[in-house]
Amino acid sequence: MFKIRRAKDDEPTAPGQVKIRIKSRVPGVMITQYVEELPEGMTTPDFTRKPIALTIQEGKTAVFKAIITGNPTPSVTWVRNNGEIDERFQVTYDKAADEHQLQMPDVCSDQADTYKCYARNEYGKAIVTATLNIIEVGFKKSKAMQESRTAIRETPEDFKKALKNKVDMDAKEEKPEGEIDERFWELLMSAEKKDYEGICSQFGVTDFRWMLRKLNERKNEIEQKQEKVVERKCHLQAVELKPTDAGEFEVELDHISKIFMYKDGVMIPFTDDIEVKHGLKQVGKKFKFSMGAENAGLYQVEIDGVKIFSTDLKIPNVDFLVKIEDVTAEERQDAVFECVLSHPMTKMSWMGKNVALEQGDKYDISVSEDMLIHKLVVKDCMPLDKGIYAAVAGLTSCSAWLIVEVDKDPNTRGKKKARKTTQAGGSGIDLLKIAQEQQAIVQKERAELIEKAKEEAAKAAAIAAEKAAAAAAAAAAKSQAKAEAKAEAKAEAKKKKKKVTVKPAVEGEPATEEEIVEEEEEEINESKAGEEAAEETAEEAAEETPEKAAEEAAEEAAEEAGDEEEAPMQEKRKRERTGPLVPDTVIDPGVYFTGGLSDVTAVIGTDAELVCRLSSEDCEGVWYKDGKEIQATDDISIVKDGTFRKLIVKTCKESDNGKYKYEADGRKTEAILNVEDPPRLNPDDLAEFSKPVIIKAGQNAAFNLSFVGREPMKIQWYNEGEDLLDDTNIKTEKSSSHSRLLLTKCHRKTTGEIKIKIKNECGTTEAITQLIVLDKPTPPQNPVDIIESSATCIEFKWRPPKDSGGSPITDYILERQQIGRNSWKKLGKIGPEPKYRDADVDHGRKYCYHIRAETDQGISEMLETDDIQAGTKAYPGPPTTPKIVSAFKDCINLSWSAPTNTGGTNLLGYNLEKRKKGSNLWGPVNSPDEPIKEKKYAAKDVVEGIEYEFRVSAINISGAGEPSAPSEFVIARDPKKPPGNVIDLKVTDSTYTTLSLAWTKPKEEEGVQDEAKGYFVEIRPAENPEWVQCTSNAIIMTSYTIMGLKSMAMYWIRVIATNEGGNGEPQELDNYIIAMPPPVRPHFTDKKMKSFMVMRAGNSARVNINFEASPVPQITWLKDGMPLPKRVTVSNSDTSSQLIIPTSERNDSGIYTILLKNLVGQETFTVEMRITDDPKPPGPVELEENVSGTVTVCWTPSPDEKKDDRLHYMITKRDSIKRTWQIVADHLFNNKFTAINIMSGRQYHFRVYAKNDMGTSNPSESPAWEVKRTKETFTLNLRATKDCSFETPPLFTVPLKTHNSPESYECYMSCAVTGNPKPHVTWYRNNISLNTNTNYYITNTCGVCSMVILKVGPKDSGEYTVIAENPLGRVECSSKLVVQE
Repeated sequence: MFKIRRAKDDEPTAPGQVKIRIKSRVPGVMITQYVEELPEGMTTPDFTRKPIALTIQEGKTAVFKAIITGNPTPSVTWVRNNGEIDERFQVTYDKAADEHQLQMPDVCSDQADTYKCYARNEYGKAIVTATLNIIEVGFKKSKAMQESRTAIRETPEDFKKALKNKVDMDAKEEKPEGEIDERFWELLMSAEKKDYEGICSQFGVTDFRWMLRKLNERKNEIEQKQEKVVERKCHLQAVELKPTDAGEFEVELDHISKIFMYKDGVMIPFTDDIEVKHGLKQVGKKFKFSMGAENAGLYQVEIDGVKIFSTDLKIPNVDFLVKIEDVTAEERQDAVFECVLSHPMTKMSWMGKNVALEQGDKYDISVSEDMLIHKLVVKDCMPLDKGIYAAVAGLTSCSAWLIVEVDKDPNTRGKKKARKTTQAGGSGIDLLKIAQEQQAIVQKERAELIEKAKEEAAKAAAIAAEKAAAAAAAAAAKSQAKAEAKAEAKAEAKKKKKKVTVKPAVEGEPATEEEIVEEEEEEINESKAGEEAAEETAEEAAEETPEKAAEEAAEEAAEEAGDEEEAPMQEKRKRERTGPLVPDTVIDPGVYFTGGLSDVTAVIGTDAELVCRLSSEDCEGVWYKDGKEIQATDDISIVKDGTFRKLIVKTCKESDNGKYKYEADGRKTEAILNVEDPPRLNPDDLAEFSKPVIIKAGQNAAFNLSFVGREPMKIQWYNEGEDLLDDTNIKTEKSSSHSRLLLTKCHRKTTGEIKIKIKNECGTTEAITQLIVLDKPTPPQNPVDIIESSATCIEFKWRPPKDSGGSPITDYILERQQIGRNSWKKLGKIGPEPKYRDADVDHGRKYCYHIRAETDQGISEMLETDDIQAGTKAYPGPPTTPKIVSAFKDCINLSWSAPTNTGGTNLLGYNLEKRKKGSNLWGPVNSPDEPIKEKKYAAKDVVEGIEYEFRVSAINISGAGEPSAPSEFVIARDPKKPPGNVIDLKVTDSTYTTLSLAWTKPKEEEGVQDEAKGYFVEIRPAENPEWVQCTSNAIIMTSYTIMGLKSMAMYWIRVIATNEGGNGEPQELDNYIIAMPPPVRPHFTDKKMKSFMVMRAGNSARVNINFEASPVPQITWLKDGMPLPKRVTVSNSDTSSQLIIPTSERNDSGIYTILLKNLVGQETFTVEMRITDDPKPPGPVELEENVSGTVTVCWTPSPDEKKDDRLHYMITKRDSIKRTWQIVADHLFNNKFTAINIMSGRQYHFRVYAKNDMGTSNPSESPAWEVKRTKETFTLNLRATKDCSFETPPLFTVPLKTHNSPESYECYMSCAVTGNPKPHVTWYRNNISLNTNTNYYITNTCGVCSMVILKVGPKDSGEYTVIAENPLGRVECSSKLVVQE
């Protein structure tokens, strides 16, 4: 045995150890092996399940779990990358799940780190890492910004500057930023412009101009931040609720590091599986985020702390007032599904057989104007359209079946049926009425919400107005008090001045004026400060009041302002206010835009007009392009039209592209002018090009067209929609401003539409013309229809040519040949009508005609007609088979129908013939000179009791035609009586699909009921009130088998006898018949069925039971008297049942019972199934001696002992003398056994095996057991012996041989030498030692000396010598090597 020292953590490669890296089956696990070869049964540690990274909120419990294998059992330790493991953390081992856990309760942000798990045993170690991410609860990235906004500002020394700054700050920042949710801006960043109005109404924002200005500022800031982390961002797709109840949104990004996703400000984990709660799937540069429909909220994508994209997932709160209903439609008919919603939706999802449906040729999806009624029309229904269709609105849905009835008409089978114009389905309810009622409810709720919002806004405005008025009054009072105080001080100063001695005017006046000016300026400044403060409060009130109040307040403020401006400046300096500084209502908000600029796209060379609208006509503004002011020039016109401001750019050039801006009264609006240069055509050239080109066949056609536009341009020519590529007869020339198409040797098929398509990056233009190639017409067409063929004339017609060659038919040219002659007679031109009447004919002659068509371009090939006979006798065809209407002993009444072929003339009448049964001669019934005019006749020339058959032939001018088929035989006798009921109707046999009947012929009673000639069998299913005839014709036999029945269905049967007199009364069976074989009590057909089965766990278990029963029994399987588990499947047929366990487990063991039960009785069979596996070996084996000569063997039970009640043990023994294993005991159900006949002096080994129905486990081996025997000392005296020497001198037992070797081949030399001590062997070539030469491979194994030359060359030729020497002597052996070239 060898020892392996346990390696230290800091020195895994201790002396005597190695360090071998082994790859684990689990990615991310690093394994180090300490020994080169592992002992049998020993393994290094490994992870079968490694701990996964966690992202968890602060305050939650984090748990890392790992499953570790290894033999011996590894020791497990957990280590933190930065810091020590907290004492509160618990390291546990769950024996049931075989899991090692690290539990971290109440985690905080400081514990976010990388954690390592070590598994060690004496043969190696395994390491794996896992990351813990902590989400701080309530953490907001804009916290610092919010604190900076709400911080207390220091008060400046200059009161006027502080007041001005405060007014600007309140008007521009504090109001919107303090009241509007940050989500408002996040949603606007990623929303489309059409959604702005809805988002503003959601958050209560009404100032759109301010919103757009702020939004642009924010976008610029965000774009600057995003440029640092993302090079390109495009294809932003807002979140959309899919029909599968999942939300999805997409974004395409370039060069990203790591993506984070937030929901309502909280970071959420996601995986690459889009089917989970939150998923992310990357395809190239496109990222697709998905979430469940129940996870509504604001989603944000962040990269390196910068918000990239925001979108809001909302679930519409909608329900179905009227759900879609099942529709049954006929084949090729349209099917309609309709539903009514509780709230308006612009679009809802339709699903057909779990596939989303879109508007197209097959489906028509429509929505009513009020967006409450939604309709789906499935067009042209086919059998494949059958299935379930669903309407999905938000999280609610409803579904219905579409059933397509196939047309069962045998006449139309295999033919394409015409599409029907009718529609199937649609709700029978008045959907419009329901929708109108619901629309009224929705509008009422909306009006209530609006009214409530207006009331709240009015209350807020009133409160704000009161506050503004109070503030303005206080400011005015304070200003008035200051003004009065100043006035009093000034008056006192003047009085004092009068008392003082008068100084020279040069010295006194300037001082007085300066003092007065300073006082007046101070008074004006204070007055202005008061006015600014009042204006601030008034503006705040104005922003909170409704629009009407703002307009009225603006008018009043404007009137007061006008009155004050009319007063003289002197009075303005000295005036005293008696009221508030500002009116109690809102001041004029100033000039604003009622309509902003819109982006304009113009074609180069045309005029472009940018228009905006102001609220005032008197305001002046400035136009800018790309930040530079624009003045009116010859190319630019600036127009002021009332409140409209227009900038007209004449004859746009590419240099006019840019961003245009209009500023007025501090407000601005922007738009972009895009000047495009698409391909353009000169109208004159286009008109000339559009004229049709008419040429003759074989000539050339050329098409030329000039154009202008931005290069590069793609030019393509088309003929009837097909691309024209350069070929033998097609040549195209293309340049930047011109293209030419040349078609050479044109033929008639080239006729059609010629189109040129010119395309560049700005657009596409097309020009179309017609090419007409004239040619001679094609031949006239068959068929040639004969209008009249008589003894005096032949008249016929034909079809015009398929292609007239582009010119109208002017004439047809005919020539005629009489059959039997070689010459053709020209009949000349007959005009453009495709019909001819030839009166120059001989009776009975046949004629053939050649017909040609003539146009301006030539004469066509000829059409040859078939032979037409003049005056041919055309006999009529046969009429229908005569039908026996009635028969008497002296008269038989018949009727028939006219023939379909009358021979081209009117029928003159009919001839009727009769024939007796058994005779070959037909005799006339009517006189040949008196044909029958009507299609019926009463044949009176009959003999009673004789059986006759009749036939009829039609007569026209040519004579009598072919006779009809003979009628049925009829006996000349008075009508018979119908037969009576059949006798003894019974069922002779039955199966699940057939039913055999038998009956007796009814009795014949003269004058009451006559003999039956046939029988009709009728059947009626129990659920159907109508009888169905099984055969179309009467059967003669008194037995019949009905086929095609439905298994176990109930039927009523009846038989009707019939003869010439009609049908008799039906005879029914007394009871209904069930389509099934005769009743048979269930019984099992397998004679050797197994009642006990043993299966290995993990394999599939099957039990097949064959039986016979009628009717088909009800089959029930039970396990231990209870229903089967769900994982067990049962498949049944009419004669067998199979129980299948796909992957059997130990807990599937038990007694399985099958119960067969039908109307006749029941039968059961029981199978005991034992699911087991090879048993696990017992635990450690211990030996002890209680009685001399015996050994008690004890062992730990096998882990499978509790799971398997049939598990037992076997013990084998081996002693040191016999050295073979012998069975000592078997079928032990305890864990102890006493072995006897233990002899002292022998060493014993015991093995314990666990056994069950599946097999025997590996043994558990005991330690060696030996009872030592006391031995007496044995002494032996030996005589002294002489030493024997085995030393010998060297001797070659096998000498070297001479070798002849080809060049570049391998040469092998060997010899054998003996000697004691072992001789030293040296090889020589030409007396030069080779032992140190690396070109020769020399070995000496057990006296066999060999040398190998891998590639022999000429230099290797020579004499080779081997010298062997030891202390007793020296010997040598030589040989030669000859190298053959």
